Amino acid sequence: MAKVLLLNGSPHKHGCVATALDEMIRVFQDGGVETELIQVGSASVRGCLSCGSCSKTGKCVFDDLVNKTAPKFEAADGLVIGSPVYYGSPNGTILSFLDRLFYSTPFSKHMKVGAAVVSCRRGGNTASFDVLNKYFTISGMPVASSTYWNQIHGFSAEDARKDLEGLQTMRNLARNMTFLMNAIADAREKYGLPMPERGAFTSFSDGK
Repeated sequence: MAKVLLLNGSPHKHGCVATALDEMIRVFQDGGVETELIQVGSASVRGCLSCGSCSKTGKCVFDDLVNKTAPKFEAADGLVIGSPVYYGSPNGTILSFLDRLFYSTPFSKHMKVGAAVVSCRRGGNTASFDVLNKYFTISGMPVASSTYWNQIHGFSAEDARKDLEGLQTMRNLARNMTFLMNAIADAREKYGLPMPERGAFTSFSDGK
């Protein structure tokens, strides 16, 4: 059974982002996918210090929700990141969380399926969508798409529930993500996963 981890980057547990994620969860569960939702946006999460401790210990020096989430991310076949739009960008809490989660964890994210979901009242959705997708594409994670950009509009959960196209987009996204996870699992058994090259590191310095 495939497993998806969903992160709600909104401080509002039952707000617009939750409305979008709940729509996906229903489709996942109908398709036999195990789901777990983590409420990130209301947590106290500080940013990365670039201290390098995680390279020695395999976990972040700050023992908070990031370290609690890491083993769940490792066990998951897919990750959905949901965020509201603040000043044309994702919520600062979810960005700090993701910086530390992706950087401090030594396990491979290769071929885990990723999907970003963003919510706003009016503007900034596509810019925020782009920011979140970068966490996937630097990590070798295939990005799930839908029948529109993965966004929902509204100032409140009641507004979001009126965005019928947005909810439709979430349902199609969950279906596509389920297909991708199952297809990758099948291909892993038949062919194995592609092996990424490592070692080249361009810095353009002379070593001094």
